[in-house]
Amino acid sequence: MTGAHWAVIGILAIAALSIRVVGLIAGGRIRASRHAWVLDELPGLIVVCLVAASLAGQPVQTWIGAAAAFGAAVLTNNVIATMIVGVTIYAGLAMNSM
Repeated sequence: MTGAHWAVIGILAIAALSIRVVGLIAGGRIRASRHAWVLDELPGLIVVCLVAASLAGQPVQTWIGAAAAFGAAVLTNNVIATMIVGVTIYAGLAMNSM
């Protein structure tokens, strides 16, 4: 390996460490501020963002399955029941459209 390779590895290591340190500092400051509630809601918000992004451009069956899963999540607050309802509805609609 050349010196350029080692330089890139070193720069990336410093960048990774810097990101973690800045995250720890920022997280500590947010926890001490009036915006601390954001950290409590962050995991759910990330999941919602991932699901919303994956639904973009999907067929109607997917949207209906997602809506059914959402309804099951609200009613049962059970992850397994939510998955079963969503997959069952989607599979039933997908089979009927074949």
